[in-house]
Amino acid sequence: MQEANLISIFVKPLNNANIEYMVTGSVASILYGEPRMTHDIDLVIKISENDVPSLAELFPEEQFYCPPSDIILSEISREVRGHFNIIHHQTGLKADLYPIGKDPLHKWAMDKRQKIKFDNDHIYVAPPEYVIVRKLDYFREGGSEKHLTDIKKMLRYSADTINMSILKEKTAQLSLQEQLNKVLNSE
Repeated sequence: MQEANLISIFVKPLNNANIEYMVTGSVASILYGEPRMTHDIDLVIKISENDVPSLAELFPEEQFYCPPSDIILSEISREVRGHFNIIHHQTGLKADLYPIGKDPLHKWAMDKRQKIKFDNDHIYVAPPEYVIVRKLDYFREGGSEKHLTDIKKMLRYSADTINMSILKEKTAQLSLQEQLNKVLNSE
């Protein structure tokens, strides 16, 4: 299972180091929806300058591409939209890491993340409302229908766990009502 590899390669080291994170993006939509192939994992992380050296230890150069510390420091200093990735040499699998910064949606979701059992361990997953809102935003930016497909599957398989009033509130905050209505009206 590709997702298990992504989890064991990228998430277990974060668990072991007690770095706060949450799985989001395609892997989260798979957990809330329906399986599909993906070669990357999106992680929102809460790290400080003091945590940056430990990333190089968690993801050693012999096994991973990890950006230089100055790049990571630059990205974690961004208030919003910080981003860097880590690539596993042997498999080519990639983790896109998004520092929490001052993004209010990241902060809200990190407080609401869910701890779920996974492969005799646990992982922290973003709440489904957050995953949907981010996918709506990515759809608005790039137009990729895969985001809408993921959302429809999440709504089909996890309807009982999705708080529609919170979802509507968060989409309104980011002016994503049109995108949400497109998904809801196509069901």
